[in-house]
Amino acid sequence: MKKNLKVGIVQLSITENIEHNKQKLQKSIEQCAEQGAELVVLQELHNTPYFCQTENVSNFDLAETIPGPSTEFYGEIAKRCGVVLVTSLFEKRAEGLYHNTAVVIEKDGSIAGRYRKMHIPDDPAYYEKFYFTPGDLGFCPIQTSVGKLGVLVCWDQWYPEAARLMALQGAELLIYPTAIGWESSDTLEEQQRQTEAWITIQRSHAVANGIPVISVNRIGLELDPSGQTNGIQFWGNSFVVGPQGEFLTRAAADSEHVQVVEVDMQRSEQVRRWWPFLRDRRIESYADILKRFID
Repeated sequence: MKKNLKVGIVQLSITENIEHNKQKLQKSIEQCAEQGAELVVLQELHNTPYFCQTENVSNFDLAETIPGPSTEFYGEIAKRCGVVLVTSLFEKRAEGLYHNTAVVIEKDGSIAGRYRKMHIPDDPAYYEKFYFTPGDLGFCPIQTSVGKLGVLVCWDQWYPEAARLMALQGAELLIYPTAIGWESSDTLEEQQRQTEAWITIQRSHAVANGIPVISVNRIGLELDPSGQTNGIQFWGNSFVVGPQGEFLTRAAADSEHVQVVEVDMQRSEQVRRWWPFLRDRRIESYADILKRFID
């Protein structure tokens, strides 16, 4: 692991035109590479609008195999730009079996590994259980030329157990491709509470585990095709924090943002010496964590 790692984050709005989205993403990745990025992180399900606002069997046509057209497309970009790339795809594993899958692509264009989203939400406008089977690959970091990446996806970011298991297996970064926003009836105060809670929980993963966190969200209003709601206003706020939860960058809520951030990858060692949380864990007393609830 080199001392400093240049990380590119790509926060974009998405249209119905998939090819337009992919070309826009390509330009953003190239922009990051031109600024020296070695690792570039994209947002959740970046090729398409967030289709989970409705339960529609036609949306399964958006899924693709891995390897497949998107891994080939992004693999060529990663190889040409010489970057490790974190993508987020709708995976068709078999007929009737689909996952929300993050794919990490190496600098040579090959697939370094994948992570299938483990925690699947089911809320109004977030009907993900209709589309995605929970992941079965566990919480396993992916080894790359820039380090060991603990890649998780969106709803996973609320669970400290997921972050901890990645850290315990040597993850040097936690990475969260994300698609999250406000419902139209939320008050301004509620919007602020939700956004700050989302940021706070992920900063806490950095602090508790002593490693940097990268979270990349989308922006823009995406309408509900069914008309049952007024759609989702995605809240952006993509950010990178260091191992004490300190902000290295934080994007706006309402504008596209493509930026390269330098992360000190040796700082985790020093922070863990100051705050030896892993040393002081009472692992012999944690058996009850495996229970759904303790009555």
